[in-house]
This record gives sequence, structure tokens and C-alpha cells, in this order.
Amino acid sequence: MEDLNNGFSADDNHQPKDNPRRDFLKKSSLLTAVALTPGVAVKAAENHLDEKVAAVFEKLPLNITVNGIAHKVSIEPRVTLLDLLREQLHLTGTKKGCDYGQCGACTVHVDGHRVNSCLTLAMMTDGKKVTTIEGLAKGDELHPMQEAFIKHDGFQCGYCTPGQIMSAVACIREGHANSEGEIREYMSGNICRCGAYPNIVNAIQEVKNGGQQV
Repeated sequence: MEDLNNGFSADDNHQPKDNPRRDFLKKSSLLTAVALTPGVAVKAAENHLDEKVAAVFEKLPLNITVNGIAHKVSIEPRVTLLDLLREQLHLTGTKKGCDYGQCGACTVHVDGHRVNSCLTLAMMTDGKKVTTIEGLAKGDELHPMQEAFIKHDGFQCGYCTPGQIMSAVACIREGHANSEGEIREYMSGNICRCGAYPNIVNAIQEVKNGGQQV
């Protein structure tokens, strides 16, 4: 597993210079548009009524079971599973990392299969069962993988840990934890910026070799 850090630098020499004429035209166009817009429309825009009305008509019903609890919610079609979990169901254990499916911090299980929830539309999970990091433990009894991560110090800052643990559980269930090399390959979608990879591998191997039910 490699830590993929991508840096972006801006070239200040290519920034467009101020153009007084362009600024004047923009301001003139804006003033003209405002002057020609009916007062009712302006008032509605100020109160964001257009967005509120659109939101009501755009929302669709969703039936989803999360960590054994059935939920009936109304969501916009564009809402991701990650945002549904965090913002509507208040299950914030699943983390938003890159939001592009590249870091694995948002990994959850859908009908037993691991997915990147930031790339999964919530509507695609209608009628399905979702398990998040909050659903692994049984009350105060930690899941074997959670215990192993603590024992082997499989985390430092802890931000990626929920996704790492969800992928680690799936890795064993999928039958891809038979060697260190195989574990590293099938865990490669989960990035740890702190570099705790050896400890994560040790935790997975202990659970796999211990024969605990995951």
C-alpha cells in the first residue's frame, strides 16, 4: 500500500490581471439585471424560496436499513450514501476524506459488500442493508477487528481508521487475507496518511489466524 499524496501548486505568473473595463461591464450588467427583475422574484431569491420549493419536488422516498435499524427518509436523487449517513442519520463514524473514492475513509458495507460511500448514490441502496463502523460492535463488546487494531496500534490520528476497519473485515470475509502480500493488495484502496500499514496488516493477520467470526 502506498501513501498517495498529490500536491497542487498555483502559478501566480499566470493569474489574470485586473481589467477595469471588464469590471465595469460586469457591474453594469448586474445592475441592469437587477433593475429589470420583478420585485417578487427578487424577494423570493433573497429568501431562497426557489431552492426550497425545488427541494420539495425533487426529493424521493428511500427505505434503508442501517446497522439493523430501518429508516424511511426523503432525499434528493444526487445525495450520496456518505452524506445521508453523516448529515441525515448522524452516523459520523464514516469519514469524508477525499470525496473522490481514492482514500477509502468512507468505506461501509452494503449487503455485506464493501463500497466507497462517497461514490455511491443513496438511492442505489433502496431496500438494502448498510453496516457502518458504528454497527460492528455489540453494545460495549468491540468487534474482533476493532480490538486487534487497538492491540497492534493500527492507527495514529485515527481519521482513516473506520474505513480501514470496515475494509479489513471485508478483506477476511472475501477470502483475501491469506498472506501479507494479499492483504496489502486488497487493502490498497485505503490510505493511511500516518503510515500505520504494518500494524494494520498485523491486526488483520491476527484476526484471520485466530479464527474469530467477522
